[in-house]
Amino acid sequence: MKLGEALAERAEAARRVEQLRTRINGSARYQEGELPPEDAAVLLTELDQILDHLESLIRRINRTNAAVPVDDLGTLTDALARRDILRLRHAAITAAADAAAGSGRGHVTRQLRSELKMLAGLPVAELRERADRLAGELRQLEVQIQRTNWEADLLD
Repeated sequence: MKLGEALAERAEAARRVEQLRTRINGSARYQEGELPPEDAAVLLTELDQILDHLESLIRRINRTNAAVPVDDLGTLTDALARRDILRLRHAAITAAADAAAGSGRGHVTRQLRSELKMLAGLPVAELRERADRLAGELRQLEVQIQRTNWEADLLD
């Protein structure tokens, strides 16, 4: 099985767990004299089986991520950490540029000439360029990660 297939299977298992939790909660209590919509005990057994499978899958994915190299970035785990930081950095730089430009939530323009003028405390154009470079780097990294996911075999 390829890592990409395991990731898709993990996502499906996580969705299934949430569905079962909702169904269990809806069937855990019922009014006297009526039947519950479903047998909560049966649903709990199914949930346990899916969670056991999910745990095994997550362990194998993590082992694979820690072992598989990604170009010059180190392991897939290293690439995922880099991606997370790039996303955070891009969001922070974009928010800073928006705030300095006066766009975004809570921005109020001057109504009268006598009101104080708001000035940018940061170089907006430079921040936008930096955000664009970060976005490009993030896109390139995403491609590398996705390629690796579909090329790497899942480890046991």
